[in-house]
Amino acid sequence: MTFLIENQWAIFITLEVSALICLLLFAVVRYAFTKVRFSYTFLFLFIVMILLEALLAYLVYLETGEFTTFQIVIMIFIIYAGTFGVSDFKRMDRWVKDKVGKWKGIDLLTEKDREIMAYLKDPKVIARRARYWFYAHTVVFISAIYVFWLLYGNDSYSLDYFILNLEWYGDELLEPQPFTSELITNIVRVWAIVFVVDSIINWSYTLFPSKK
Repeated sequence: MTFLIENQWAIFITLEVSALICLLLFAVVRYAFTKVRFSYTFLFLFIVMILLEALLAYLVYLETGEFTTFQIVIMIFIIYAGTFGVSDFKRMDRWVKDKVGKWKGIDLLTEKDREIMAYLKDPKVIARRARYWFYAHTVVFISAIYVFWLLYGNDSYSLDYFILNLEWYGDELLEPQPFTSELITNIVRVWAIVFVVDSIINWSYTLFPSKK
């Protein structure tokens, strides 16, 4: 267990990289070498890597007794793999089919694949999907802030106080801080930056759409 605690981040990164390699090998073996059955081995290994990440987070929590950034990061990666990661995997699968098909001089893409690829390249579709992502991210972000406040909020002040007075955001030593947990406060600080940048990028597709 000492080895896991001391090398938790290195182990997690190794598992995550291995999982991505397994996905790539799944597509390459399936289309470049036409080993359909064997390709499922790499898909199975990908799932094993994700489960090992979850197990690693659980074991570290049992040993330390603390829910830290490490568990939160792994949780985010696992949630992504089960949600947005599925559509990204399908997109990668079509991309590999397209590249391998051109390399082998054959057409591996189905008519449905081509329709989906053309659809996803439509500027209106890109803008609409970006707006949906913004709405979803906004709901999740606000909900998380509310849950954090219920669990770790500074009861001496109201949530409105910290929303209207943002001096605490730029100085982690300044009192009062909105949350009693330093970890949660730092998560909110980082997430707020990500939210703002992500929102600007997503709305740029609507405000400044490409012509093709």
